[in-house]
Amino acid sequence: MTEERLALREAVRDLLRKDPDGHWPRLCGEIGAAGLAVPERFGGAGASLVEAHLVLEELGRGLTPSPFLGSAVLAAQALLATDADAACARLLPGIADGSRIAALVLDPGATVTRGNRLHGTVHHVLDGDSADVLLVAVSNGLYEVDTGVVSRTHTPALDLTRRLATVELRGAPGRLLGPCQPDLLRDIAAVALSAEQVGAASRALELTVEYTKTRVQFGRPIGAFQALQHRLADLYVLVESARSASYAAVDAIVAVAPDRAELAAVAAVHCTETLERVAAEMIQMHGGIGITWEHDAHRYFKRAHGTKHLFADPHENLARLAVTIFDTAPLE
Repeated sequence: MTEERLALREAVRDLLRKDPDGHWPRLCGEIGAAGLAVPERFGGAGASLVEAHLVLEELGRGLTPSPFLGSAVLAAQALLATDADAACARLLPGIADGSRIAALVLDPGATVTRGNRLHGTVHHVLDGDSADVLLVAVSNGLYEVDTGVVSRTHTPALDLTRRLATVELRGAPGRLLGPCQPDLLRDIAAVALSAEQVGAASRALELTVEYTKTRVQFGRPIGAFQALQHRLADLYVLVESARSASYAAVDAIVAVAPDRAELAAVAAVHCTETLERVAAEMIQMHGGIGITWEHDAHRYFKRAHGTKHLFADPHENLARLAVTIFDTAPLE
């Protein structure tokens, strides 16, 4: 973690603390967050996915609603993976400065037929109903689809901080932008999501530790009881190991390491399980107040279960990876 990256983290955290509602224009205008992982020739900052990872972790801490994951990370990386300079020059500058929101359809249910007609109904598309640019990734390439010729419906989710949509392609004509690497994009999606999960787990643990210092039972703060201390210590180890797994995975993707798919799978599974456990313990240790609508505990609990299924269950991805590595079916 360099001084520049630490400064970026502090700047994002400070901005989100001061302006949680109007954060998107300021994140883009003052920090240039949306363009961090976009090359300078396309209007970005020319940094890497590691810097974007820092922003994702901070957004996860506050469960901040934002198009950053779907637009600035997934859609932007899908465009860059095509190596189609003309398409990148046309679309990326707007994505990088935050003036345009892009949505990426990354689902095996989407197909393409003769005449570049796209078919399929895809659920859980990030910002799919409000995006200005709609991209569809299938095995033979990345397609741009006119948002006016498809059906896009907002889908209320368990996690109210995540805007999702159902996109019905209905044979919409697609403009082929270039080759696509769906497996790589899924790895990027899983690793980017793991950064949000680490941020959410870290903040949930912080809030829980603070509460155990103030909640008094039997004449003592409940944090003074050894049983809770041990549970909190275990959670701390989980969160820090999840953070290590997440950053190891994004480093591998940036370095195009041969084991990047394996590290992405590890990050996806471990960070998912970590947030689920921390969120559950948050509810338990807060007691009655932890299950009220007014308290934030339920928001972290919902984020934990919502993210688990956002890009397919991570355990399913791990099982498929095991078949690839060992050329055998995983044990039941």
